Amino acid sequence: MNRKVTSSHNVPRRNTLLKKWRVLRKIKICLGLLLSIWLVFTTITLVSASSKPVDTFFVLGGSIRREMYVAKLTKQYPQVRVLISGGSPDVCIWLIFQREVAAMANVWLEKCASSTFSNFYYSIPILRRWHVHKVMLITSPTHLPRAKWLAQILLGAHGIWVETEVVHEQGIPGNREYWGKTGLDLTRSLLWAGLSQIIQPQCSQVTKLADVDIKAWQDRSFKCERQGNLEWRR
Repeated sequence: MNRKVTSSHNVPRRNTLLKKWRVLRKIKICLGLLLSIWLVFTTITLVSASSKPVDTFFVLGGSIRREMYVAKLTKQYPQVRVLISGGSPDVCIWLIFQREVAAMANVWLEKCASSTFSNFYYSIPILRRWHVHKVMLITSPTHLPRAKWLAQILLGAHGIWVETEVVHEQGIPGNREYWGKTGLDLTRSLLWAGLSQIIQPQCSQVTKLADVDIKAWQDRSFKCERQGNLEWRR
């Protein structure tokens, strides 16, 4: 009669693997529970924020017409903060607000961003410091729907409700949309939505519009978009 012989050396190994599997299972359950709690909390926060008034106008760079639009908007709502991410040269924005006789005290310029994703990458820490609940995202038709989707994912992950204001452009748009670019940005936004909860990139180029050194710009060459129709008056 043949008998199956089980090696005594395999028993501890199986027990170790079983313990590791149980530990991993507990970790997965805990992570799933934490994720569920976070989703419920974020959803409640977003629902609450949706009923509040807009407390920040968030302008994505790419067209000077967006900055022209927010300058006029600021005249109506001077108490609302403005964050312009990766926009026109500081002096161009200053000239726009001066022409509109719009208040500059609540306008901030963030100059680290060089893409749509980095607009949010660098602006989220600023918006969090301001305890923002609801933003009006100002962009253009050629920048949609990517900008809106990224805003809903990245800002929504921090409990910030997003409304979108579309500013029509003239001439060649500053943004061209491709599905490949959209897919890449959406993928890394989903990852960054989680990582940005603990990682807060700091931009060293954040300036208050009222503090822009106009005298320093007088001796520098600069160029504003033609459709801005800006004239430098010395």
